[in-house]
Amino acid sequence: MLQRIVRTSDRATLLLIRLMVGAVFLSEGIQKFLFPALRGAGRFEKIGLPNPEFLGSFVGFFEILSGALILLGLFTRLAAVPTLIIMLVAIVTTKGEVLANEGFWPMMHGSRTDWAMLLGSIYLIIEGGGRLSIDRKLMR
Repeated sequence: MLQRIVRTSDRATLLLIRLMVGAVFLSEGIQKFLFPALRGAGRFEKIGLPNPEFLGSFVGFFEILSGALILLGLFTRLAAVPTLIIMLVAIVTTKGEVLANEGFWPMMHGSRTDWAMLLGSIYLIIEGGGRLSIDRKLMR
């Protein structure tokens, strides 16, 4: 089972995707605790999500954990699953209203980072951490 999780391609360039996805999620998770009214519970309450206090901390925890694991290239595939889920929820809960009220192009403009994180997460689930990862060392 462990071999299936840590299996990865030999591409060194995966480090670039890991740096992008990992740094964004780690940073966003930390900010949910540093600025809860703006980035955590307050934001979740503003967009109408249930139990925003719990959800802000819950999402923040998984963003920090997943972001750190992705940066290290440790259990990359597994760590990218919560980031994928977070991005799907973020797109549905925040961009649907923009699409309905402002149209397609404003929604696309406002969701460019969301799409990059979503597709980066999918890529990491498919490819793993790459040559420059702890996963690669565990695979041997």
